[in-house]
Amino acid sequence: MVKAKNVEQAYQVAKERYAELGVDTDQAMEQLKNVKLSVHCWQGDDIHGFLNPNQELTGGIGVSGNYPGIARTPAELTADLHEALSLIPGKHKVQLHTIYAVTDQKKDFDEVGPEDFKYWVDWAKQEGVGLDMNPTFFSHPKVKQNFTLASPEKEIRDFWIEVGKKSREISNYFGQELGQRSVNNFWIPDGFKDNPIDKQSPRERLIESLDEIFAKKYDEKNTIEAVEGKLFGTGIESYTVGSHLFYNNYAISRGKLWTIDAGHWHPTEDVSDKFSAFFPFGKGLMLHVSRPVRWDSDHVVIMDDALLRITRSLVRDHELERTNIGLDFFDATINRVAAWVIGARTTQKALLQAMLAPVDQLKKAELNYDFTTRLAVTEELKSYPFGAVWDEFCLQNGTPVGADWLDNIHQYEKNVQFKRK
Repeated sequence: MVKAKNVEQAYQVAKERYAELGVDTDQAMEQLKNVKLSVHCWQGDDIHGFLNPNQELTGGIGVSGNYPGIARTPAELTADLHEALSLIPGKHKVQLHTIYAVTDQKKDFDEVGPEDFKYWVDWAKQEGVGLDMNPTFFSHPKVKQNFTLASPEKEIRDFWIEVGKKSREISNYFGQELGQRSVNNFWIPDGFKDNPIDKQSPRERLIESLDEIFAKKYDEKNTIEAVEGKLFGTGIESYTVGSHLFYNNYAISRGKLWTIDAGHWHPTEDVSDKFSAFFPFGKGLMLHVSRPVRWDSDHVVIMDDALLRITRSLVRDHELERTNIGLDFFDATINRVAAWVIGARTTQKALLQAMLAPVDQLKKAELNYDFTTRLAVTEELKSYPFGAVWDEFCLQNGTPVGADWLDNIHQYEKNVQFKRK
């Protein structure tokens, strides 16, 4: 077990080292404490939900692995989330989907309303966390030929439009009850496997559907919508209706957040470079932090170059206040609670490392064409003791330091998860 005395001693040394560069480590930790991550509930149960947990996953979604201890009920899922949140420093939010409604009667997706999420609101109040929302546009018989809101059939569109409207009611309910704005993220799987003749009509139908969903006005202190694009998906390799450019334009023209999922782009694209191109025109971002391996495979986040570029961009351009950071991955080959903890803590570490830099001084050097200083200092920072600051941050927030949190996971597996059949 890591000793608090050793953590404190290492932190004092790190604090002095960073101070030599003009960096206040206490201030960086306070800044990080104010960043709320949105933890995705679906890592805990492999995206089954509670409305129809035996429904086959569709929409290009799939989960690999069968690690023991999957959550099967609302009580099990919230218990797992509680365990994970207790090991992640700070207070955060939890993302839900329509399929995670908790109701005592059989309901279809378009019938689910705020009353079916009272269980989650009561739990969130107890935990002191906020809730975000996602309408579920997959794993349902009315995803017809890979189409929902852009379907050529009005009956199909009308069903999914109602799902979208209901999700806005739910998201507004979250904001009202919890006093934290709920981000309602819209992603649909619509598209063609092979080359279409008509590329414009589906997009015109999607615009009409979205405009109808968003026609009613809600107070943005309670809820705000985000729209999420994708390069392509399984089964829609040739044409995605909701492309990145489509939603970029829709978000700007309709005053919505634009969702950037780190796994939804071409593997050679730098996702972080999109931020500064969008912010001068857009309202804000919903960011899904994921790890693509040969594209959108939703691996657990690790501190790789892509994540570091994302966090540096947000910190250096002072855009954290206009960015909602959510996790989005699902891995059933490892302990599902541990996956949450690894992904969240890694994201926080990357943010902290970005904050532990003399950003203003480096910008001044760049403005004066002093590219030598810019390169020299940014390279030296890579070997600075940011890990000691992270350990102190964990200690101050009452969470395990280093890998000590794994002891909690192993105990939780033994006492809770491995007892589930």
